[in-house]
Amino acid sequence: MVVDEKWNKKLKDFLKRYHQDDILELANSYPDKRSLTVNYDKLEVFDRDIARDLMEDPESVILSLEFALKDMDLPTSKNMENAHVRVINIPNRIPIRDLRSKHLSKFIAIEGMIRRATEVRPRITKAAFKCMRCDTITYVEQPGNKLDEPYSGCENENCGKRGPFKLVIEQSEFIDSQKGQIQESPESLKGGSNPQSIEINFNDDLTGQISPGDRVIVNGILRSVPRALREGKSTFYDLVLDANSIERLDQEYDELDITAEEEEQILELSRDPEVYDKIVASIAPTIYGNEHVKRALMYQLFSGVVKQFPDGTRTRGDIHVILVGDPGVAKSQLLRYIVKLSPRGVFASGKSASASGLTAAAVKDDMGDGRWTIEGGALVMADMGIAAVDEMDKMRDEDKSSLHEAMEQQTISIAKAGIIATLKSRCALLGAANPVYGRFNRYESLADQIDMPPALLSRFDLIFLLLDVPESQMDTKIAEHVLQTHYAGELMQHKNNISSSDITQEYIDSQMTNVIPEIDPDLLRKYVAYSRRNVYPIMDDDARMHLVDFYTSLRKQGEGKNTPIPVTARQLEALIRLAEASARVRLSNRVTMDDAIRTTDITMECLKNVGIDPTTGMLDASIINSGVSQSQRDKIGVVKDIIRTISERSQGGVASRKEVQAEAEKSGISAEELEVYIHKMSSKGDIYSPPGSDGYKLSSK
Repeated sequence: MVVDEKWNKKLKDFLKRYHQDDILELANSYPDKRSLTVNYDKLEVFDRDIARDLMEDPESVILSLEFALKDMDLPTSKNMENAHVRVINIPNRIPIRDLRSKHLSKFIAIEGMIRRATEVRPRITKAAFKCMRCDTITYVEQPGNKLDEPYSGCENENCGKRGPFKLVIEQSEFIDSQKGQIQESPESLKGGSNPQSIEINFNDDLTGQISPGDRVIVNGILRSVPRALREGKSTFYDLVLDANSIERLDQEYDELDITAEEEEQILELSRDPEVYDKIVASIAPTIYGNEHVKRALMYQLFSGVVKQFPDGTRTRGDIHVILVGDPGVAKSQLLRYIVKLSPRGVFASGKSASASGLTAAAVKDDMGDGRWTIEGGALVMADMGIAAVDEMDKMRDEDKSSLHEAMEQQTISIAKAGIIATLKSRCALLGAANPVYGRFNRYESLADQIDMPPALLSRFDLIFLLLDVPESQMDTKIAEHVLQTHYAGELMQHKNNISSSDITQEYIDSQMTNVIPEIDPDLLRKYVAYSRRNVYPIMDDDARMHLVDFYTSLRKQGEGKNTPIPVTARQLEALIRLAEASARVRLSNRVTMDDAIRTTDITMECLKNVGIDPTTGMLDASIINSGVSQSQRDKIGVVKDIIRTISERSQGGVASRKEVQAEAEKSGISAEELEVYIHKMSSKGDIYSPPGSDGYKLSSK
């Protein structure tokens, strides 16, 4: 490459002035490290003309920078022939959907989430062809995807034949290559628009640095590639970004820019003694009531603190919540509102979401060479945010089992099509489920009615039952609220669509008071982002003792021989996360006694609804963890003993239904309860009914 001497001297001056130490470090670690990172801001301060030329003609400026780097006098004998210059912090950041033909061959930055990435493979850049007639080696540059043979024939003047040629791998030059696809971040989408994506080429030391779900800014040169048709080349071109550098966006919620004025509003709001009530009132104001649920969703938005321990262990800070209840209690509306409110939110419906759609899938690469690639699902896309999954009870069993690892370890391990990888899914899960038989029955266990594995249910920090119980006073308030909401909507549509409307904006605003949130949704999103980015609370001693006392007092209920276990260590971890989230709501770096009390109150609200054995009225964690309460387990044991005793003395070893029923009644088990226990034991394979008999027999397993 020929470079103007003045231009070269100027670029060398720039590198010496701003990057002398970086270049010496690069020279010492070359060839393990092959890239020098240059900040665009420094280049602009040094020479605006060079900075402008970089935007307009990036290829020649970057090549000139690399030439200047290799031409520098260094106290080392190393020849940095393959060193690169990577430019970061460029101002020309363009959304994927706004890319146009005017951006071709320009230096641009694209922000988004890596959707998929191929394996790293060598790509030939300079092919050595051996003439099979005279053994002369001819070198051919390989700029495209298709291998080009020598067009002009053999370089030997005495031969000059057009083949045949043989590719000599040993004398050819290769470079590491990887293809990726970057997609618009979910939080940047407006309304229900589909996210757009663009293909990216990574070369040399940029390869192997990305995986699906990573949020990055990729700086590079925009290229165009003609679409291939059977009849020939198309006049339509696809866009491809040749990556020059990668900037990671791993910090939580960094994509939300908060101005100094907004920061002042946030700090002022945090000092308001009614901040908790105001935030609760700002969550789905069109839905009446359900304050305790909205309070839990507020804690989920703010989240607890993630802990990293010296041994590499990570404890999650995200709070998982599930809403279980009758149809028509606005569960789906709450889910959609939280997704809209969360700085990062993804919504999926359990009925239409498969395991691979929620976690990750191995798909055949459609980016040119047909290799298998990993494509991240909804939980990967919601990394560092909230994933809302509606209709969880309608999911298939194998799809539900895929959520276990994603919820507790917050990773997704994939081993498909020869690809073994681990993706991050550091998100809070907000689920909604309906009872199996349409409406909830207070006298049956939760696990029986939701059709969800107890192991999955136990991973939720808070489980809420939303029951549709007729109650005249509450029904009147709900009806008035719903009608008022619709009336306000009617007024707005009437004014917007009828030019002769005499309805004033002041009247509409007066009718909208029930619907307008206390805090503007945009400000609330930034409030949450500010809190999660800057607040890391530490628990006071008295708050810690309150949680310990609460936990141990509940555990004491289970000290008897056959008494149920009221709570497990999982509930204790949930208490800690909720207390930290409560402190974050008011931007406090201390978890006080008030936070601990708020936490225990909301936990008892859940346990009273979910974890109480309807038979004994006692708290029992087994209902959540195993699907069967302690009292049910005891009675199932009694029924087993009855069947065993009767079958041992009866002919054929079968306990007749009537005898079992009679003995069960003597033990205080009603006919209805007996049917439930018989069904449970049959479904688990503990007992069976022999063909042609009206009785039961214990399995020999």
